[in-house]
Amino acid sequence: MKYNNLIKVIFLGIILIPQLLMAQVDFNKTPDDDLGDIEDKYQEHFFEALKQKGIENYDRAIKALLKCVELDDSEPAVYFELGKNYIQLKNFGAAEDVLKKAIAKDSDNEWYLNELYGVYEQTNDFDNALKTIKLLVKFHPDYQENLANLYFKNGKFRQALKILDDMDKEYGYAKSRDYLRNEIYDANGDDKDRIENLEERITSNPKDEQNYLKLIYRYSEQNDRKNAFKTAQKLLENLPSSHLVHLALYKFYLEDNETEKAINSMEIVLKSDTVNPEAKAKVLNDFVKFAQDNPQYEERLLEITANVADDETGKSSAEMAQYYLQKGDKQKALSHFKIALQRDADDFETIKKVLLLQIDLDMFSDAVTLSNRILETFPSQPILYLVNGVANNNLQQYKEAVESLEIGIDYVIDNVIMEIDFYKQLSTAYKYLNNIQKSQSFAKKAEALLNGQ
Repeated sequence: MKYNNLIKVIFLGIILIPQLLMAQVDFNKTPDDDLGDIEDKYQEHFFEALKQKGIENYDRAIKALLKCVELDDSEPAVYFELGKNYIQLKNFGAAEDVLKKAIAKDSDNEWYLNELYGVYEQTNDFDNALKTIKLLVKFHPDYQENLANLYFKNGKFRQALKILDDMDKEYGYAKSRDYLRNEIYDANGDDKDRIENLEERITSNPKDEQNYLKLIYRYSEQNDRKNAFKTAQKLLENLPSSHLVHLALYKFYLEDNETEKAINSMEIVLKSDTVNPEAKAKVLNDFVKFAQDNPQYEERLLEITANVADDETGKSSAEMAQYYLQKGDKQKALSHFKIALQRDADDFETIKKVLLLQIDLDMFSDAVTLSNRILETFPSQPILYLVNGVANNNLQQYKEAVESLEIGIDYVIDNVIMEIDFYKQLSTAYKYLNNIQKSQSFAKKAEALLNGQ
């Protein structure tokens, strides 16, 4: 049952219960015979049913409602309440029977029909679900989408698509219907219909950017480069201010060796406020690879990226850092990795790269400070203790080095190279602490591991 329908059912209960009770009881009337007693008992049983249902005692609620039926079987709302309690107990056969009785007494009640449809849906009774949902369609257009979904679940794809087509024409496009439509196309493998539908949308609304992008994606999925490129060009022609189209165009231009056009498209993407950070990072990565293969464009890459504000995730800076690292410019690589780390302080891969670069660049105080801080977040990462130990050894802070290294080595698992590094650093630290016995012991452990490889 749809959420909005559930709200309506609850609302119906608020309205219906007083009406039901008023229909049963005239409080100004003096009881004659034992009619007053019957009405009192009816109220008592009905309220007891509501109470028991509220505390999820559905069996007791049903017993109370059946007593109401014994006293007066004319009220459809009692059967409706019975149906809801039977559903909670998964007694769908009984639920179907009482809901049919409610509908027989009030055939135009949307909520009774909707509850019965829910029973058929849960029991996979396609034929009866279909009959019931067709009765519900007259109440609200949302039920048409339910009908389409029902056809889809039962493999009747053409009927489902026909309903979606009719709804799109009458009400315009909707994400939920587009999602169902794509599920249908995926299920029946009908890419031709999917593409025709997108082409029709573009024809009817040539200013809708999303339809072009979806069509480019679908053509690319089929390796139909020609039509994908043609669609991208058509989008640029109809919406020259589009930034997203350049996510596709730069690739086509690179493949066609139209370098200037490719670089222009990449620049538009990297400077755009509408392109998401992940997509920008992918473009920047492609740009970096292109510049590595074509060194004559390195200056252009640096010129463009120097004027591009870093995205909030730090992905662009991380890509540029990797570029400088591959070029051997460790100082610039470190600067960009630091920017990336400011955007995402818990990115452990970036943390490791920053620490290792600080060691390479003899920035030992910085390495100690950073590793101490990061160990509070990642206390079981051995690389942090090793870097801390190396940095402290180089700062002649040997006690601190030993403390860090002896804690960290317990976290080394199945990494012989790292274990050797720990032993070497411990040997160095103990040597300068004048503990020659321990220094030699750790040196021998390192040598034994080296010889055992």
